[in-house]
Amino acid sequence: MFELDVDLPAELVPLSWLIGVWEGSGVVAYRVGDEVREHEFGQRVAFSHDGTPHLQYSCSTWLLPDAASLADDEPAPDPRPLFSEIGYWRLARPLGDADDGPAMLPGSGAPVFRTAEAVETLRNGRGAFDIEVLLVQPGGVSELYLGEIKGPRIDLATDAVLRSPTAKEYAAATRLYGLVEDHLLWAWDIAALGQDLRTHASGRLARVE
Repeated sequence: MFELDVDLPAELVPLSWLIGVWEGSGVVAYRVGDEVREHEFGQRVAFSHDGTPHLQYSCSTWLLPDAASLADDEPAPDPRPLFSEIGYWRLARPLGDADDGPAMLPGSGAPVFRTAEAVETLRNGRGAFDIEVLLVQPGGVSELYLGEIKGPRIDLATDAVLRSPTAKEYAAATRLYGLVEDHLLWAWDIAALGQDLRTHASGRLARVE
């Protein structure tokens, strides 16, 4: 049973069901031309907070061995690290004098959105909260997602993608997250390697901490 942290900032309450560590598996199935690149993977995702009005996020995945390709007496190889990313999730709202930054400059005054009533004023016309998600991958890709959270569902789409000169081609993405029967389900579509936006990966995770 998930219990709400009494020290959680009010503006993180809409995101609170994400907090914790999740583990599970998923599948990649991405078509590049006539080829479908497909494999299964294991995954561990963690959402945490440090008292500031954002969630810290980390994700790691590993390639699962293809059991069908192994001989009956052949031991399965150790999983190979596949992908990781880190980032920050927060409600989208105007920043004020009380917010820290830019850089290491401390804020001044009292926060505006420190009560549930104040946070409720941030709902959009669809009854959802607009959110911003910033993710960084070690392969030289940074993504800024804009989207919304409404109850146990999150919809995201890239507003900007920044690639280093050595990164592989990657142009845009959408992500969907949902809490279904106490499991975190997600799907990720990408436009990469010269392809338009299409199905890339999905997974199902259970809370372990």
